[in-house]
Amino acid sequence: MKALLVASILGVLGLPSPAAAGGLQVFQTPSKNIGCIYEPAEAGQPAFLRCDIGTGLKPRPPKPKGCVLAWGLGYEMTKTGRAHDVCAGDTARDLNARTLPYGTTWRGGGFTCISRRTGLRCMNAVRRGFFLSRKRTYTF
Repeated sequence: MKALLVASILGVLGLPSPAAAGGLQVFQTPSKNIGCIYEPAEAGQPAFLRCDIGTGLKPRPPKPKGCVLAWGLGYEMTKTGRAHDVCAGDTARDLNARTLPYGTTWRGGGFTCISRRTGLRCMNAVRRGFFLSRKRTYTF
């Protein structure tokens, strides 16, 4: 999760994203409404993918139990787990991240994300994942 903090700080400072540093990868959709961050496994922590949407999850999920930060920002998942909504005080959106053009696919560490005009669909190695768009969001 430290990568999220690094990406957030760099974005606020207007510095380039560390897209290749230590395997960390960040990207965004052409609308800049959806931003994602992938961090490989490190120090006993599993690899994960997190994508946040500026317009929020629709429908907005109930507040997660024990969450004292913001929620309804986006989803995160590991390579084999189910996607779940994020409770966080940061964001995966980085306006300096590389853009994943519509009609293209990003792959990394067992995750796949497909960028389309209709939204972003991401899944993990066991075909669990999420879909994000301005109109609706869901996990599968």
